[in-house]
Formats: sequence, structure tokens, C-alpha cells
Amino acid sequence: MTSTDALPTVHPLDGADIRLIVTDMDGTLLDERGDVPDRLWGQLERLRERGIVFAPASGRQYAALHRLLEPAIEGMVVIAENGSIVMQDGVELSSVTIDAEGAAAIVGTLRGLAADGADLGVVVCGRRGAVVERTDERFLDAASEYFADVEVVPDVLAHDDDILKLAVIDFHDAAAVAAALAPFGATHQIVVSSERWVDVMSHSIDKGVAVRALQERLGVTPAQTVVFGDYLNDLQMLDAAEHSFAMANAHPTVRERARHVAGSNAEHGVVEAIERLLAR
Repeated sequence: MTSTDALPTVHPLDGADIRLIVTDMDGTLLDERGDVPDRLWGQLERLRERGIVFAPASGRQYAALHRLLEPAIEGMVVIAENGSIVMQDGVELSSVTIDAEGAAAIVGTLRGLAADGADLGVVVCGRRGAVVERTDERFLDAASEYFADVEVVPDVLAHDDDILKLAVIDFHDAAAVAAALAPFGATHQIVVSSERWVDVMSHSIDKGVAVRALQERLGVTPAQTVVFGDYLNDLQMLDAAEHSFAMANAHPTVRERARHVAGSNAEHGVVEAIERLLAR
């Protein structure tokens, strides 16, 4: 669909006073190849003209999001690392870190799982970049999809940087990793962010916390906010908006939680919804 004439007669955004659009990236805004839909670039300019803020909210590293959105990144508020850091024009607006002792205990558990045969790798995400210990091409290729700034080091815990998040890939079953890390759930946020990735953050942060802080910063209400998501790490931010959309390809739990359903990422559901908003 490329014409507003083809849009449905009735749409959830009709008549809404929208001031903020927040979207997940992988499985949501990005298409099945992991690319930004071409139509978005023109839409971003039109959104700016109308005073509507567009904010990506992703488990990806800020550097990776900057690379994806570079043609329009100027002035954009970027929620990265599942809310653990929020950036605008290279300036940190907020961040929440994991204490070193907790990170060491979790990494120790993950090293034990790997020693027992689990096919997993750990990315320690810091303010200055990400570090890894596993060095095989398969793992590094998987990590590079989401982390643009990655360094291989002998010991991720010896790296001198504040830790924003631990990202764990299990090539067989991310749910098994999440289950193994469940004992840390009282002090840390353990989130299955895709079929292969688990993210570990401070218990005090998630995408929803970051979105609510952005709403307060902008003076925007939930009724003026649209959120798009597809996976379990998007649940809390869906709750921060009255206009919450699960993608047609979303996890069943996300579809149950959202108020509306948008077309799949392969169908460019986010840009179709934005087009409807801009058509008013």
C-alpha cells in the first residue's frame, strides 16, 4: 500500500492528538531484511514540521541505532539498550547501570552454562561500547547485527566501563538462559528480547520507564503517545501509551497487551500507521 486512498476507512489514530511516536526496531519498524523502510525518511521530516517527536526504542546499542538512522538522527531522541541509556545528538540524557558485583555473578553463571555445553555468548554493554570474550565468527556476526561498536577482550569483567546491560545470545533456546538467570530477577530485569537473545538490566529500568521519562521531559501525555512493538521487551512501553500497537507478527503476549494491531514489519505496518496519521 502506498496511497492514503488505500488506507482503511476507520483507523485508531483518526482524530487523535499525537505528539510522540515511539517504535521498537527489530521485528517492528525494520523490515524482514533488517532495513529501515524507505518511506520513513520523508515521514520524519513531515513529523518534525508538525511538532511530533519520533523516538526509536530498542535493545540495540546506541552506536548501532545511530548507524541505522544516521540520515535523520539529528535532534532525534534515541532510547537504546532497552531503556538503559537515552541519547540525543551524542549527549546522554539519562542512564541506569548494573553494579559490578551483580554483573560478575551473572556472567559467572553464564560462563558455567557455557562450560556445561550451552551454545551461548555474552555481550557486556557499556557506555563507551560493548565487549565480548567469545571470538568465533558465528558469534561475532550475530553480535555485530545489534552492536556497531564491539571489542574482543580477554575478560569482559576486567574491562573498565560502566555496565548498562548484559546481552546474551543462545543459539538454541533463549528461554533456557532466562530460566537459568531467574534467581537474579529480584535485583535485575531479565527480558527475553527475541527468540535467541536475553537482556539483563537494572531492575529499575525498562523501555516503559524510559518512555514515561521522555513523556515527562516533553510534556506529553499517554493519550498523545503512540507505541509500536513486537516482542516481550516491548510490553512495558506499550503500557505507557493509550495508542499501543502490536505488529501482526508480534509475540502472542504482546498482541494480547496492545490495544491495536498494525501490519507486520514485512508489510511496513509502522510507516502505514504514520501515513494515516499524517494524512489528516
